[in-house]
Amino acid sequence: MTTSHEAGCHCGTVRFRVDLPDGFRTARRCTCSFCRMRGAVVVSARLADITFLAGEDNLTLYQFNTRTAKHWFCKTCGIYMHHQRRSKPYEYGINVACLRGVSPFDFVEVPVVDGVAHPSDTGNPARVIGTLRFDPA
Repeated sequence: MTTSHEAGCHCGTVRFRVDLPDGFRTARRCTCSFCRMRGAVVVSARLADITFLAGEDNLTLYQFNTRTAKHWFCKTCGIYMHHQRRSKPYEYGINVACLRGVSPFDFVEVPVVDGVAHPSDTGNPARVIGTLRFDPA
């Protein structure tokens, strides 16, 4: 079930629309060195499913290690918006916190995938190694 969402950075300079072919069923966190520090919950979208409405030229790119994954941030406010995946370069991981009306705290449980033993390094499929839970007080 595809859902469409308006999205943007904190300062509003970068705005886009994204279609999520699997809705929020792909929500997850990752344990790689970068994702551990970033802490975002992401959902999957195909490259063709994102349309920039404003500010695409205000994105800055960050790459590390193999330089395969491409992580985009707003140059003005620094918010991580999305990344092109290393394991599935035909997909983006979209930061759910950038989706209008959505918060990472809307997800009671989020699967955590093993990014340390990355599928591109091991030749094995991605594996869930835990679950991050939010238990509102």
